[in-house]
Amino acid sequence: MSELRVVELSAATIVAVNNLSLKPGQEQFLAPVSYGIAATVMNPQTSWQRVVVDGDEVVGFVSASFDPDAPDEQFRSVLWRINVDADDQGRGVGRFAVEALIDEARRRGVDHVNVIYEAGEGGPEAFFRRVGFEPVGETEYGEVVAEIRVTD
Repeated sequence: MSELRVVELSAATIVAVNNLSLKPGQEQFLAPVSYGIAATVMNPQTSWQRVVVDGDEVVGFVSASFDPDAPDEQFRSVLWRINVDADDQGRGVGRFAVEALIDEARRRGVDHVNVIYEAGEGGPEAFFRRVGFEPVGETEYGEVVAEIRVTD
């Protein structure tokens, strides 16, 4: 990693985000990137979407929502998606993106961030646990609900 930084999703980065590659088997755990990007248009006040760049190269994407008025608590502060290009996985890009998300949650006065994922071999659970998310329940569909606490 040379110059990792987080920038807002923009017209200049959206094509690169859509072209991030996945390792074999990861696609079954992700909805299309365009679903996450649509959230910005639908909920611009609550959506938080950032692109991770290394120098000038887009290497990751993170999408979250901060909606204190969401009727379901698990959706008030939630990480919706995190993608790291297949060639850049294992370099700390995902951890960097989660740390940026935690910084944003702290700035907003939020005490935790949730993530909802499907468990399974090759899925994201090992990554989420490594960066500090702990399972706290499950959805009515059997997906794992995990949270990471935000501390000062």
